[in-house]
Order: sequence, then structure tokens, then C-alpha cells
Amino acid sequence: MYSASASSRLKVVLGHLRHPSPDAVIAASTAGAVSPASFHPQQFQYTQDNDVLSLEQRKFYEENGFLVIKNLVSDADIERFRSEFERICRGEVKPAGLMMMKDVTIAKSNYAPSERVLTKVQDFQEDEELFRYCTLPEILKYVECFTGPNIMAMHTMLINKPPDSGKKTSRHPLHQDLHYFPFRPSDRIVCAWTAMEHIDRSNGCLVVLPGTHMGALQPHGYPQWEGGVNIMFHGIQDYDRNNARVHLTMEKGDTVFFHPLLIHGSGQNRTQGYRKAISCHFADAGCQYIDVKGTSQENIEQELVQLAEKLFGLKDNVSMKDIWQFRARLVKGQRINL
Repeated sequence: MYSASASSRLKVVLGHLRHPSPDAVIAASTAGAVSPASFHPQQFQYTQDNDVLSLEQRKFYEENGFLVIKNLVSDADIERFRSEFERICRGEVKPAGLMMMKDVTIAKSNYAPSERVLTKVQDFQEDEELFRYCTLPEILKYVECFTGPNIMAMHTMLINKPPDSGKKTSRHPLHQDLHYFPFRPSDRIVCAWTAMEHIDRSNGCLVVLPGTHMGALQPHGYPQWEGGVNIMFHGIQDYDRNNARVHLTMEKGDTVFFHPLLIHGSGQNRTQGYRKAISCHFADAGCQYIDVKGTSQENIEQELVQLAEKLFGLKDNVSMKDIWQFRARLVKGQRINL
């Protein structure tokens, strides 16, 4: 569906990724000149009216579904997040509700928790230090461009992508984040994903399929990978393989904001280092929960509920909505529905 314009979009996107604008914001213009006077606010579907994003930046996100802001988070903050992650790895702090994950190749091992064992921590809403990321003014300044002024932090992660064992399990299949979310509308949800060090194709950078945020939510499931797949690493079962792909090379502190329907993933880490990033999905507090039963999301609801029962002993008809209400935290404005 996107292949007709994929080639031209890819050239535009890559051109701006390679030659950032002087104000250090990656953006791109549409094909053909569009003046601010002729581009009216009602033409914007995915961004909000404020004075943060330029017209060029808004148009880029509208067309591509993502926007990279260079050097947004300070080195000092990133080092604090790194230090807290290391404390969690050593067992010095144990935030309530935190989920600690291992790569599938060592998932059943009895190794003591360490940076070399934990590949991801998520749901760190009860860790005061890591959750500071979700409240940074420089992050919320941009989040509001997509969600509006009442902002909920919905899902938190610090990813510690390990060196690949040779089985390619460090990669993440192409997917849409909305598959995991029982709330709508999707256009009022955004992810902020910050590189904690230099990230490129060698250590498994994000890869995005520009423009796919305009499509529908696709069915997801576990890919049939010979080396195994990490828990809850669902991928799209069928997608247009002619879609253009963009690999996001990022420096420490760079932050990409992207739409939950944007198809994206990441490659394997072919280095000996651990590639770190910290992220949060934010949503407009006015979003509404939906019932995913009978939809393509029913499989992830069943898996999440089973995991909640196993990890936290939650039973008695727990739903996907219940799990997300437990995770959600207000970070700006008023809590309305979520």
C-alpha cells in the first residue's frame, strides 16, 4: 500500500538524517513546496497546535510517523539512569511492580542478576530515579505536541540489548506498539525513546517503516525464528516487504518520538557492548480503554494476564485494562479517563 511513494519518502528521510538542520532537529519537507499560509491547522491529524514544533517538523511527523530530536536529554541525566539500572541489576533496589527480563538464550539460567543478564527492565513507574525520565520537562515539552496537555505515562522500559549469542535473539521483530495497548485513540499516543549511547546498525538501532502509521493495526504473533524469540516479542505476521526502511543512527541523548501504529523493530547487536535506551509511551489522559476480546489483540491480553498471575499472583478475572491502569501515572495536567 505504501510502496508507490516509499522510494521518494526514503530519499527525503535519509537526506535529512545525513544532513541535520542547524537547529539540530531532524525533519523533512513534503514533496513540493507548501507554505505555512496554505497549510492550515485542520490538515494536521497526528500533531497538536502549539509553538514547539515548526511547520516542517509537524509535516515530517504527519507524513512519516516519527521525529528525531537531537541531544534532547543531558549526559548527566543519562548517567543517572544508567547508574540506577546497574543498582537494580545488583539487587540494591527492588522497585514494586518492576519486570526484569532475560534473553531467551539464558532465560532459564540461574545466573545472578547483573548487567550481563538483564536485557530489559519495564514498568519502572515505582522507581523514583528511572521514572524521572517520564517527567523531564524537555521530554514532556515534545510529548504535549502529540498528546495534548493532559499526559499519562503508560509504559516504561530501559532496554539493555545484549551482544547477540549467534542465534539472532537480540533482534526485535517488526511490530506496532498499539498491539499491546487497550486504549484509544491511537493518534493521541506517542513513544519517547532516548539513546543512552551511540546507536547504529552494528549494535541494533531502531528500524522504522516511514508512513506506516497511516495504516491499520495488523495481526501480531511470535515469528518462527530458529534461534527462539524473547517473551512478548510479537511481530507482524504479514506486511508489505517493499516498504522502505530507515535505520535510525542516534547519539547519546537523541530522542525519537513515534506513533504507536508505526511499524518498527531493531536488528541484532553484533558488537560486544550492551546497547542501552530508555523509553516511555505517553497518552492523552482523555483516551478511553477498550475491550480487546474478539480482536487481534486478544492473544497479547491472554499472555499479559498469564504473566501477571505468574509474577504477581494476580487472579480473579484480571483484564488487560486492569494491568494498564496499574501501570499508568499522571505526569502533567489532569487525570481524566486513563
